[in-house]
Amino acid sequence: MIKKRRRLSPPAPEGEKSKRRRILLLAHTGRSDAIEAAIQTCHQLLNSDLIPVMLRRDMEQIEKHSHRHQSQLGILSNVEILGINTELPDIMLCMVLGGDGSVLRAAEFVHGYDIPILAVNLGHVGFLAESERSDQQETVQRVVEDSYTVEERMSIDVKVWHNNELIAQTWALNEASVEKINRERMLEAVIEVDARPISTFGCDGVVLATPTGSTAYAFSAGGPVVWPEVDALLLVPISAHALFARPMVIAPTSVMAVEILSRTESGGVLWCDGRRMVELPPGARVEATRSPQPVKLARVNRTPFAERLVRKFELPTTGWRGPAKTEQQHGPTELEHQRRASGAVTEALKIVEPRNITAAPPVTGRLNINPADLRFHRNRKKNDDKQTDQDTDQK
Repeated sequence: MIKKRRRLSPPAPEGEKSKRRRILLLAHTGRSDAIEAAIQTCHQLLNSDLIPVMLRRDMEQIEKHSHRHQSQLGILSNVEILGINTELPDIMLCMVLGGDGSVLRAAEFVHGYDIPILAVNLGHVGFLAESERSDQQETVQRVVEDSYTVEERMSIDVKVWHNNELIAQTWALNEASVEKINRERMLEAVIEVDARPISTFGCDGVVLATPTGSTAYAFSAGGPVVWPEVDALLLVPISAHALFARPMVIAPTSVMAVEILSRTESGGVLWCDGRRMVELPPGARVEATRSPQPVKLARVNRTPFAERLVRKFELPTTGWRGPAKTEQQHGPTELEHQRRASGAVTEALKIVEPRNITAAPPVTGRLNINPADLRFHRNRKKNDDKQTDQDTDQK
């Protein structure tokens, strides 16, 4: 069960604590570029009269990296340590220097506190990150100027039941995945929505995801990409041995459940965001519902999700021509002038055609028809009409 973090030291008395804004920095200290980015961010925040705050273990790793540079050590001496100099309720914003895994770590760390997360991507894809390494200085400046917006991302509450007893409770921003624990055996499971069984099958697992998680594990399992603004839940089977094992998009008010059958005496494991694990005995039941507590992500750019999707996955867009240009906005098009000049269409007729196909030229002049073909079709029609009359008389 996830609990609020215990205070490691008493907070400063009211009135004694500085009113300067405090920014929590969480860096992937296993990477040298993340450490360099953390030092640069600390320097920029301190020069702008903001207070950077770090975890003790992160600070120790950065100090090891910077032990040869006395100037960097001087900068780090002005950084506050969370749990010693300040506490989470005093934090205004959490800046993450790393990839999506670092963002999930930050979301776990500030869970239960009203702290937005702003990420600078130092990883590979970085769907949850707001900016890239090259834009780090500008991103920090937007934080200094308090020039950013905050959006809320849906999260899910997850409960594990066994023999009608609640044995675990946690949460997830991306997904809760129920997976097999033995490589040589499939997981025998029943999926359920709103207390109604959907299907039973053997599989490698089942992903219960949010729209934010639709580009993560659920995407790899063949699930759809869902825009973050969509209120929905996803249920995606993993390598199911069944005729019906399609990904399902479910109402946000629904209750998704996965039951592990006990007939194989093989249990499973529950992973939430790849960080929190719960062992599932045979007969266990996992329920996922929309959480009343969303995760807040800070944004400094209003980039549409479609553009972010294309950029992150490097999708080809060659041949795209954009939305149709209406006559009211841009005047008659050249094709429309040709149609009007030919008299082929009237003003009231709406033309609907694929915009990526060149329109055929209008038909002008008389049509050349072979007289012999015309006589053949006329005689054939007369014979058909005569045969119809005879059939009618016989009836």
